[in-house]
Amino acid sequence: MEEKTISKNVKTKGVKTILGDPRIAVRKMSMPLIISMLLVSIYNLADAAWVAGLGSDALAGVGFVTPLFLILVGLGNGLGGGATSALSKYIGQQRKDYADNGGLHVILLTIIISLIVTVLLLLALQPLVTAMGAGNTLNYAMEYGLIMFGGSILFVLPNAMYGILRAEGDVNRTMIAMAISCIVNIIIDPIFIYTLKLGVKGAAIATLLSSTLVILIIMYWFYIKKDTYIKPNKSNFKFNKEISFDILKVGIPASLELLLTSILVAVLSTLLTMVANTDAVAVYSTGWRVVSLGTMPIIGISTALVSIVGANYGAKNLENIRLAHRYSMRLALLIAIITGAIIYIFAPQIVIIFSYSAGSSHIAGSMVDFLRNMTLYYIFMAFGAPSTFLFQGVGKGLTAMFQTLLRNVVFSTLCAYIFAIVLGLGEHGVWYGIVAGQIIASIVTTVWANTYINRLIRLNT
Repeated sequence: MEEKTISKNVKTKGVKTILGDPRIAVRKMSMPLIISMLLVSIYNLADAAWVAGLGSDALAGVGFVTPLFLILVGLGNGLGGGATSALSKYIGQQRKDYADNGGLHVILLTIIISLIVTVLLLLALQPLVTAMGAGNTLNYAMEYGLIMFGGSILFVLPNAMYGILRAEGDVNRTMIAMAISCIVNIIIDPIFIYTLKLGVKGAAIATLLSSTLVILIIMYWFYIKKDTYIKPNKSNFKFNKEISFDILKVGIPASLELLLTSILVAVLSTLLTMVANTDAVAVYSTGWRVVSLGTMPIIGISTALVSIVGANYGAKNLENIRLAHRYSMRLALLIAIITGAIIYIFAPQIVIIFSYSAGSSHIAGSMVDFLRNMTLYYIFMAFGAPSTFLFQGVGKGLTAMFQTLLRNVVFSTLCAYIFAIVLGLGEHGVWYGIVAGQIIASIVTTVWANTYINRLIRLNT
């Protein structure tokens, strides 16, 4: 009882936000998350640009490691999602002792899982990149991959720690840490790659150093400044199976969602080579970078929804969950319309960035068509993404993963096959299939989420 009284008196601004007006919470938390995600996207483009200076073989070598690296990205994001879902629920329940204990559970679970994944990736690296066709670029792939995977924990841990901050509504600090990491990485990349003449090794070292800096910054907030709501201190730790389960039941399925996205990319690329040629793959893979960047605001809003839903679910403010869900969809729809219109209108100008050379200018027209065909993708994603992330917020990680499976593997690939092969529409059929799959999945997911919320409110009234 004393713990609950203390927790009420020391609520931080972030905690007050996620338990306050859900519409204000969605607005306040979305913008820092959107900026954070855009910064990461910009960093990824800059990193590729620096490595490109080493030549096409170096760029290709790093490219063969990238699909494996996505496993680490998914693991960090997934554990961060599990942390946000579980800890925000405890905050809503006013179980601050569980929130503090859970914070250290997140860190320790992340360390243990990261070490296991590190060993597996290091053992599998050479066979996998060889099987993927690395060939003459194998040395580059191994140089980059051994360092990146050897330091896996330095990349995964910051993303899990972001989840702790998001759980208490402190998305501004998440943005600050990400911004510092991205800026430092962009600055030291050329120093390690070219000045110190470390090549692709330098790119990997720069990434790990910038991630280490994030860990130090967050540890400063947790253990020196001590002004966060959640206190993941050793003195607050006692192993608890319930807490571990709450974190992992969302964290593990969420970690696998990016893997499902990778499967979609691989299947669609294969389908494009069947119905067209490698130029079609180039159009899709390059154009998809623009699409992914365009979806970042929607993902940011959906990510903000997790902690808001989690806290109100724990506090049993169930009507707030409905309000937050509906408002997040309206806000995402507004942004999706603006994003879609900008990309549709300026598609020719955007494509110039990727088709300015003589070797790529011939795909410019197809890439413009691809970007314009994706307009409806953003609009329907504005409904589907918040609905999927809502289930993460209430701790139903398997449901969220199943919805991602339906969207990325079942509906999109099935529709792409029907349009491209059965109806004989070729590469345009693949594009239509991607959009159709998103439309169907978003309708199913939104109806699913609304039904769940209505049932939740009905059962608790």
